[in-house]
Amino acid sequence: MSIETAIEALRKALGTRFETSAASRSLHGQNESYFAETLPDGVAYPENTEEVAKIVKICAAEGCPIVAWGTGTSLEGNALAVRGGISLDMSRMNSVIEVLAEDMIAVVQPGVTREALNEDLRATGLFFPVDPGANASLGGMASTRASGTTAVRYGTMRENVMALEVVLADGRIIRTGSRARKSAAGYDLTKLMIGSEGTLGIITELTVRLQGQPEAISAAVCAFPDIPSAVNTVIQTIQMGVPMARIELLDEISIRGLNTHFSADMPEQTHLFLEFHGSESAVAEQAELVAEIASEHGGDGFKWATKSEDRNNLWKMRHQSYLATKGLRPGCQALTTDICVPISQLARAIADTQADLAESSLIGPILGHVGDGNYHTALLVEPGNAKELAEAKDLAHRMATRALALGGTVTGEHGVGQGKMKYMAEEHGAAWNVMGDLKRTLDPQNILNPGKVVQIN
Repeated sequence: MSIETAIEALRKALGTRFETSAASRSLHGQNESYFAETLPDGVAYPENTEEVAKIVKICAAEGCPIVAWGTGTSLEGNALAVRGGISLDMSRMNSVIEVLAEDMIAVVQPGVTREALNEDLRATGLFFPVDPGANASLGGMASTRASGTTAVRYGTMRENVMALEVVLADGRIIRTGSRARKSAAGYDLTKLMIGSEGTLGIITELTVRLQGQPEAISAAVCAFPDIPSAVNTVIQTIQMGVPMARIELLDEISIRGLNTHFSADMPEQTHLFLEFHGSESAVAEQAELVAEIASEHGGDGFKWATKSEDRNNLWKMRHQSYLATKGLRPGCQALTTDICVPISQLARAIADTQADLAESSLIGPILGHVGDGNYHTALLVEPGNAKELAEAKDLAHRMATRALALGGTVTGEHGVGQGKMKYMAEEHGAAWNVMGDLKRTLDPQNILNPGKVVQIN
């Protein structure tokens, strides 16, 4: 058994849709964070589920690793082929198979991106709500259990995927879940696959929930004197049951980056970016209540955006805050990390992170989906500077251990990948061993994205 033999068999099976060129391998060895380039031995481009199953069977016969690849936007090295083998590029499986408007669901292939799906849905009055910022593929989003700016109202991929088609490590094709809104029939294999990062099976089809376009949408930005004031506004808003569609925090460093990148003129203070969905009257009532809460906590200068163009510009800035912040140190690398804590512990967690950053030599913005207790940093380091990278890793380590001490998790949405493996035993205890048992049962050869999520050999 060998990778070389698998490559020859795949070349015969796929022809020009199997590539071993340096350019193709390099493209699939890159990532969005500090992890080193990790080249696969070859790249396969399947076009349907049967081809995926055929590829998996060839690789299984030769013990060749397979790592599914979406759009390459993961942040913890999730899709890197750390043990070589085949990168399975799903970009050609990009069809919206069916939209069932009356059931408010869509059936899609894994290479469909969230923006492409919503463009396809435009005439239906429906939309897919999960918005991680990047134009990620639906298969990749399910594999990492992605969420984003709208999760506070609409949930994460866990809540928005109803059923899957999956190719297992031996090439079997299974279906999990159904189009029914609920089921009490057997183990929930759909939820097992969501967030497994391609270590238990390869997703080849998804059935996802859709939402109706709201009658009215209003967005706003509001400045605060400090992070605790903004966080306390978030906590009170959530505790009062205000159904926010988005509630995002950006600290003064993030705002500085946005001002520079977009030639904006926001005061360099902590800001909340907010959005309300509903009827005209409900949106007005929600906005008025949140404005009152913000004012009680020192919030000032509410700026409203009701026109779609203005709202789109606002969320374009939020989604590009990572790139904007990197612009504060041209040529830098970013060590990105995220944690999630109970909402009652959010202010404490962010304050402690701020204190750590204040004592460090690095630029590190704090921003996040604080309605969920989830926040991020992007620690900017000079490429090749081992001292700075070590300092950034220590800051990220402090965030992770702080999250666990406060009853939270070391990753709210980035996933485990390579970067968070070392915390899995501490977070899950004996349950991590059970995850390993599941991996051994479904993938005894450990060929599906080996070296991620669990450690079995």
